[in-house]
Amino acid sequence: MKLTMASSPHNHSHKSLTRLMLTVIAACIPGLIAQVVFFGTGVLIQLVLALTAVTVFEAAIMFLRKRPIWPALSDGSAWLTAVLLALSIPPLAPWWIIIIGCLFSIVIVKQLYGGLGFNLFNPAMAAYVLLLVSFPVQMTSWLPVTDLLNNPIGFTEQLRIIFTDFTSIGYSLDQVRAGIDGITMATPLDTIKTDIGHGLTVTESMQKSLFNEWAGLGWVWVNLGFLAGGLYLLKEKVINWHIPVSFIASLAMCSAIGYIAAPGTEPGTIFHLLSGATMMGAFFIATDPVSAATTNKGRLIYGALIGLLVYLIRTFGGFPDAVAFAVLLLNIAVPLIDYYTQPRTYGHGAVK
Repeated sequence: MKLTMASSPHNHSHKSLTRLMLTVIAACIPGLIAQVVFFGTGVLIQLVLALTAVTVFEAAIMFLRKRPIWPALSDGSAWLTAVLLALSIPPLAPWWIIIIGCLFSIVIVKQLYGGLGFNLFNPAMAAYVLLLVSFPVQMTSWLPVTDLLNNPIGFTEQLRIIFTDFTSIGYSLDQVRAGIDGITMATPLDTIKTDIGHGLTVTESMQKSLFNEWAGLGWVWVNLGFLAGGLYLLKEKVINWHIPVSFIASLAMCSAIGYIAAPGTEPGTIFHLLSGATMMGAFFIATDPVSAATTNKGRLIYGALIGLLVYLIRTFGGFPDAVAFAVLLLNIAVPLIDYYTQPRTYGHGAVK
């Protein structure tokens, strides 16, 4: 009898890989809706660009490798990468930002290592970090929620800014941001970090109109949207509970300890859990079946270490939202984690 060993992801849920990927994409819809409501339709423009780009790049690289094109496209993995990357970048980022990110994620991170199942890193997050390091200005040009804009930007204007970097009357994105009521920071996480560095307390910083009583305006609902989608994935048994639960528990515990130790300069637990890409990271990024740990004990360790790194980098590092960096660092450690947490057989077939 011939036995075939296939690469990850190893599917035991009796669902096709395509169905699993499409289910994850569908679970992103609540978070996507929240982003569109609070940050504008530029999110949809970035999404269309990303889906188009990954389809072209995946087809081109499969053609060059002399491999069947449609099976690679129809598994849905490239489309999921496009969705996660589009949801991670500022909605009004220039069009070439998302194109470069898609090129890097598909051609370099995924296909260069052999395609789905052989990539060492999460493709979307590797592309995000590349873009953030290479183009920090464009990647930190997040606008506050549309309610805080003196002149809300319509779909046509957002389309024009993305493709030309100017509005119809000649204003650049920087000038649009300067028209906001005194708010020029990238995100609520960045605002808190900068204000604390200037000697303000967390309470004083959160008195700005950029915040509500829990976290940044809009970001609370974005995180709740991804939480709802993540719970759906757990219900459908698309992902295991170990990584998101250990991730959230670790971040909550670290932030609680930090708040108790220095309440004036440390945001509370709710702020950390409902800011930035916390819930998206916990349920949609850290749980990547290829680059994440594969044993149950390993998943608990993997998720807990990501939560710890997110807190440490947010608090002491140079990047306000550290989910992508934390995930990539733990991707490197996955072989070691799996090696020391895999079940081992001993005498008489006993397994420990």
